[in-house]
Amino acid sequence: MNFADMTAKMAAGNGFIAALDQSGGSTPKALAGYGVGEDAWSSEAEMFDLIHSMRERIITSPVFTGDKVIGAILFERTMDGTAGGKPVPAALIEKGVVPFIKIDKGLEAEENGVQLMKPMPELDALLARSKAMGVYGTKERSVINSADAAGIAAAVGQQFEIGRQVLAHGMMPILEPEVNIKSETRADCDAILLEEMLKNLEGMDQQVMLKLSLPVKSGTFDALVDHPKVLRVVALSGGYKRPEACVELSKNRGIIASFSRALLEDLRHQMSQAEFDASLGEAIDQIHRGSTQKI
Repeated sequence: MNFADMTAKMAAGNGFIAALDQSGGSTPKALAGYGVGEDAWSSEAEMFDLIHSMRERIITSPVFTGDKVIGAILFERTMDGTAGGKPVPAALIEKGVVPFIKIDKGLEAEENGVQLMKPMPELDALLARSKAMGVYGTKERSVINSADAAGIAAAVGQQFEIGRQVLAHGMMPILEPEVNIKSETRADCDAILLEEMLKNLEGMDQQVMLKLSLPVKSGTFDALVDHPKVLRVVALSGGYKRPEACVELSKNRGIIASFSRALLEDLRHQMSQAEFDASLGEAIDQIHRGSTQKI
């Protein structure tokens, strides 16, 4: 797949994006869910080797194909690793899965109800290296915790600023201003976020992708789904268990999944390969239905 092929798949592909991008802070929790306790490693390098083994097992599984999984978001160390003896981006592309890379370096402390992204001084170098490896796009996350108009405007503005930097490298940015689903003002957050997103999209001359929390009110983000400057809207599971996440997803037309925990929640290190493939296949089928069969 070349860039045009990947863009076409992202625009109209009948599937979802797998988020395989847990970073340093969330890796121990991801490994624990996989059945690997913290006593299994004695250094950060060993921890990342263990999480990479899990991701390689997923990527090389025969049920993980571009038929239903149209894209995958990678952690930088995963991008730099191998799967089945091939560089991970190449292994994904061979399966018809479009590779993305998580570029944010974590979150700042909360201010005005939001957590902005930390500075990324080495971003240009990372983008150049990622593009050379065949990576199509990026993903960047900030968090909205309460309905503070100034805070949400700042978070969205930062997302678009970094998005333009990504576009300048000839890559596709996924902008992710996540609304915390535990927020007491979540519906108001959705409304302010929608307004700010539409405002910023008007100033764009290229398309972007959006990764959003599933809204309180189904259809809230229809205007973003239909916007000519938005290639695709995807949704995070945000802490929902997979069945609930898929039900909420199915209520929102045009939005496909980009799930992490909800994709991996039933996988265990101790499973035989047949058990692992069956469990992963069941998760893929369920998330695919939520992404493509709308109610």
